[in-house]
Amino acid sequence: MKRFFDFILTTFAFIVLSPLLIPVMIILKLTGEHYIFYVQQRIGKNGKTFGLLKFATMLKDSPNIGTGDITTRNDPRVLPFGRFLRKTKINELPQIINVIKGDMSIIGPRPLTSGQFDFYSDEVKEVIGKMSPGLSGVGSIVFRDEESIISNSGIPHREFYEKNIAPYKGELEKWYFEHKSLLLDFKLIVLTVLVIFKPQLDVYKILKGLPERPDFLSKKVMQ
Repeated sequence: MKRFFDFILTTFAFIVLSPLLIPVMIILKLTGEHYIFYVQQRIGKNGKTFGLLKFATMLKDSPNIGTGDITTRNDPRVLPFGRFLRKTKINELPQIINVIKGDMSIIGPRPLTSGQFDFYSDEVKEVIGKMSPGLSGVGSIVFRDEESIISNSGIPHREFYEKNIAPYKGELEKWYFEHKSLLLDFKLIVLTVLVIFKPQLDVYKILKGLPERPDFLSKKVMQ
């Protein structure tokens, strides 16, 4: 049933969003490093890898520069138009094609690179492996400002991600697995849209029973 709704909704979204996607593709072709899509190998269901599609927002050699697969606020590798695409989340829209193909679902744990996935405990890896990765999900919503959180931590970025963000994201994905339903997916779809227009929305007041918010996710960030 979930796969059926994923396919219908994303096919409809692809048609509706085409007038937006086409101009973005033209601008990317004419600016920056003149390439439109960025394909990155991510971990999917049952541990299988797939090519995640995004609009190109960074320098081509970004994975081999600076913080690698961890992006920070005001990251110098991000191109000017790419900053707009990342802020509005438009850079994620090509993943609609991944959903249509069956690589992903609309809602689920965000697919990670192998390096980021290794930060999870074996228990979390097992749980995530049972689900299709999502365009959005509870982890994506709670960590919608992840780049700023990492940049403001005062701790080496990779170390902060491994010791703070990854463990809590793992708890969020376990919570989703234990509570998943079409109704919850609908709530998360609505929240995904709401937090774009109201970034300070406190999702903890809406999604009751989430794992306790850790200290590094201050109320100033999340409200």
